[in-house]
Amino acid sequence: MVVNCEQVWQEISNYLDDDVDVDVDLRAAMEAHFRECKRCRAVLEGTRNVIQLYGDERMIDVPLGFGHRLQRRLEDNMQSRRRGFLGWMVAAAAAVLVTGSFEIARSSVFRRPELRSEHAQAGSGLPPDMMIVVSANGKIFHASGCPFIHDKAHVRTIVVREAIKEGYAPCVRCMKKYLRADLSSPESLADAQR
Repeated sequence: MVVNCEQVWQEISNYLDDDVDVDVDLRAAMEAHFRECKRCRAVLEGTRNVIQLYGDERMIDVPLGFGHRLQRRLEDNMQSRRRGFLGWMVAAAAAVLVTGSFEIARSSVFRRPELRSEHAQAGSGLPPDMMIVVSANGKIFHASGCPFIHDKAHVRTIVVREAIKEGYAPCVRCMKKYLRADLSSPESLADAQR
């Protein structure tokens, strides 16, 4: 009896187990084939190695359902990582939006220039084309004859409209008649009537 490689590969487990299903003629034909065919001899040796490896007592027996539980834990872990990543991305996007809105609100487009003096009032009652004197140090504008002009050596003359745009505030002493008076105290009421 002559066998080919495919028949040998189908019966190799039975050959190694000395199974009763393998008759004597088939066993002799397989042994003759193993002597002649290098590939089948390599398959025989590889199968013996696998059987020896799995027959080793050092192999660990896992409990029933271990693979299913392991797979479920791995899937849960991956889902929690995805949820965590998504949560951080949402938080980062919210932080960018909040920071951006604060920056837009702080920008000079949406705010009036700051008044530089604690005594300053907005010059809302002043004629916008009135010529006044400004000093770079004080950030207060004055009438041309005001005795309280800071740094008289470095003054310039501009109109009220430009001074207010640049952040200057009116002098409360020389521009008193143009500013709104606080009528809550008797002194300010008397000043307003004069």
